Amino acid sequence: MEEVEISTEKKSNPVKSFIAGGVGGMCNVLVGHPLDTIKVRLQTMPTPLPGQPPRYKGVIDCAARTFRYEGFRGFYRGISAPLVGVTPIYAVDFAVYAAGKRLFQTDDHIRLTYPQIFAAGALAGVCSALVTVPTDRIKVLMQTQTVSNGPLLYNGTIDTAAKLYRQGGNRSLFQGTCACILRDSPTGFYFVTYEFLQELARKKSATGKISTTSTILSGGTAGIVFWTLAVPFDVLKSRLQSAPEGTYKHGIRSVFRNLMATEGPKALFRGILPILLRAFPSTAAVFFGVELTNDLLKA
Repeated sequence: MEEVEISTEKKSNPVKSFIAGGVGGMCNVLVGHPLDTIKVRLQTMPTPLPGQPPRYKGVIDCAARTFRYEGFRGFYRGISAPLVGVTPIYAVDFAVYAAGKRLFQTDDHIRLTYPQIFAAGALAGVCSALVTVPTDRIKVLMQTQTVSNGPLLYNGTIDTAAKLYRQGGNRSLFQGTCACILRDSPTGFYFVTYEFLQELARKKSATGKISTTSTILSGGTAGIVFWTLAVPFDVLKSRLQSAPEGTYKHGIRSVFRNLMATEGPKALFRGILPILLRAFPSTAAVFFGVELTNDLLKA
């Protein structure tokens, strides 16, 4: 079974990873939110009636119409929710990942197998998904409302959260929990890809150190692998979280059945282009922020 050296100094530190993950998450949002807005709008646009054109013809049309009607701010609609929630989300993700690795690390300089890395990453994905749900719900609702459709229903993160709570309490805020967990389930592959590529870079380096360029390439590639696997679940999650309360009686199962009946399997990959365009830079930003923070904490 192939192994990879995870630590060259000490066992994984969940506290430092919590801090580094929060910084990495903020980098992710700042870099990736514009394409995330386009992705969500493509995923949730209504099915056109016979003879009518779709609301958006594709990524470029969606971006052009967003800029035309809402300006540059339109691309960052709903960013406050992920910015507020992203610190605990990514902090939990990397802290649980570090804690998961510690379960397998009985001593410093231990070498972990890729299945062990996968297990730690999968656990991190499930735990972070539970934190993600309410901020994702708020973000999706704010991203899918457009000025061209009339007055905005939600006026910011706090207003959206308050209205959701009045409508259905915590159940409304946490609509899409199962879908979020399924969407984040490939996190094990995310960390395995990153660690594998970083180990290759370390072996090729004359000094044994990993360059910033290698970190960016490893992180970006890990993001593409993750999102390629997660797209179908992300589409179902966006449909469920953007729908009015009670639209889908059986949650993600109802969304899936409705989507298959009305649009077919291709709809499961709607928005994949902006997702993959966003995946590389935003995930590269995550790991860049994480590694930079880890280096600062070691200093």
